[in-house]
Amino acid sequence: MSSDLPALIFGTLCGTGGAIGYVKTGSVPSLVAGLGVGALYIHSSQLIRNKQPYGIELAVLASIVLAGSSVPRAIKTGKPLPQVLSVLAATGLVYYGMKLVQKK
Repeated sequence: MSSDLPALIFGTLCGTGGAIGYVKTGSVPSLVAGLGVGALYIHSSQLIRNKQPYGIELAVLASIVLAGSSVPRAIKTGKPLPQVLSVLAATGLVYYGMKLVQKK
């Protein structure tokens, strides 16, 4: 699997999830956060695909931002959506963290 594909998938999921959250509940923060984190992932995917600098680092940053917002909510509420986002963030951190270590 190409290193850019997970970031593209994560970005699409985050952006789509933010839009769905806005449509279902009218939550502007969900829309902004989903599209923002999704944009970070998708941009990192493009950087990785084009072998430009900082693509993997940007994917790690997007994972940290996502984890920072979802893990506390998952612990506090126990609701499925923050738990799924936390797993997505952890997956991104592990995958791109390993890529970053391999790169150095």
